[in-house]
Amino acid sequence: MRFVLRGIMGLFLFAVMLAAIGFGGYRFYSAVTTPREARMQPPAERSFMANTATFEATTVAPTITAYGQIRSWRTLQLRASSDGRLVEMADTFRDGARVKAGDVLLRIDPAEATSRLLDAQANLADAQSDKAEAEEAIGAAERELEATRQQVELRKQALDRQKQLMEKGYSTMALVEQEQLAVASIEQSLNNRLQSVVSARKRIERTDFAVKRGEVAVSDAERILQETTVTAPFDGILDTVGVTLGRRVSPNEALANLIDPTALEVRFSVSTEQFSRLLDTQGRLLPQPVRVVLGLGERKIEARGLLERVAAVVGEGEAGRTLFASLDVTADTVFRPGDFVTVEVEEPALTGVALLPASAATEDGRVLVVGEGDRLEEIQTRILRRRGNELIVADVPFGKDFVRERLPQLGTGIRIQKRPANQPQPGPAVASGTPSAPASDVVTLDPERRAALLAQLEASNMPQDRKTRLIEALKQPEVSKALIERIEARAGRRG
Repeated sequence: MRFVLRGIMGLFLFAVMLAAIGFGGYRFYSAVTTPREARMQPPAERSFMANTATFEATTVAPTITAYGQIRSWRTLQLRASSDGRLVEMADTFRDGARVKAGDVLLRIDPAEATSRLLDAQANLADAQSDKAEAEEAIGAAERELEATRQQVELRKQALDRQKQLMEKGYSTMALVEQEQLAVASIEQSLNNRLQSVVSARKRIERTDFAVKRGEVAVSDAERILQETTVTAPFDGILDTVGVTLGRRVSPNEALANLIDPTALEVRFSVSTEQFSRLLDTQGRLLPQPVRVVLGLGERKIEARGLLERVAAVVGEGEAGRTLFASLDVTADTVFRPGDFVTVEVEEPALTGVALLPASAATEDGRVLVVGEGDRLEEIQTRILRRRGNELIVADVPFGKDFVRERLPQLGTGIRIQKRPANQPQPGPAVASGTPSAPASDVVTLDPERRAALLAQLEASNMPQDRKTRLIEALKQPEVSKALIERIEARAGRRG
């Protein structure tokens, strides 16, 4: 039995040897009989399939994505004008309640304010009475002054007659002196009457001041009585209501805040480079359109607005600029002061630029273009903006074809077979012109987690250009899971 097995094995090996000798002989015969020209012909050049597109000039309005907070520029703090007990309160005087202009919100007990008004009115009546009495007194004093002046004239005439009689010898020196004393006495009386008139006029001035003070006191008392009823000066929403019915309030005590829901603005920060794109040639801020997005779970609420102003100062340790944009909203808007929102600012339009997939260029802007004979050439472009998976570039040869995706096997001088962007691809083995992650590899970040990841990137010590790219990627509506995991893992190692 063993002999039979060995014989079969020997026959098998002999057959294999004969087959190898036959194949070798065939290859030798083919090499000898093939013409020399055919043997010396070089192999055909290999070409690669590549997705291509054409540089087209277009006008693009890039957007700046930032994160900000909603604020109200019209907020009124309702305060008590006087002390007293709250005797009436509207049913709408509650946090979050809407009120109309002129609505009575609450009423303070008016008893004390009414008493003050009555006292002020009584004091005003007394001052007016004193003024009328002073006016009558000055009339009497002026009449007495006029009578005294007439008496002075008569006494002086009598003195002159006595002097003339004494010169003729019909009068004596004693009678002249007696007349002189009478003139002096009546002149003293005249001075007293003058003083009385001056005093009466001063009294009128004092009563005038007293009447004015009384009128001011009455006006103030009427205002305080009127302010015991607190009304809404404009349509708004109540906030921070901190009083209850029956409680005694003190003067200037804060009762609530009234917020105008139509007077909203968004406060957000941009980098210095982004801020420079929003200025005109004279360095003034352009009123660019703004789109504000509030995320409410799966629902997105949008509002439009315009850039309005720049913050007066730059905070200590901060970079860039803080901007304010007014929002065009109605009274029934769901936006509220304090909301954390995404802000998209439309930049001035860029003309004469091209849109490329991000996979078509290197980090420094080098792009492969199709030259003569479908061979690749490399050119240097100027990247103006990065917008998601697209690049906005300048300094490109419009009308020429370029490679939409720089694959490892493609390079300068390589011959390719062009596949236009609108041509269907044969199968999954051919790379796409604009790679995108599967839907399961991207997530939608909530504002708090996005803000935390952005803060981690800002605090990292990675190169600035790489940090900028990662920040732009995080600002997209959907972010790659792998990117999030790398940032969080880096933060964990640093911690």
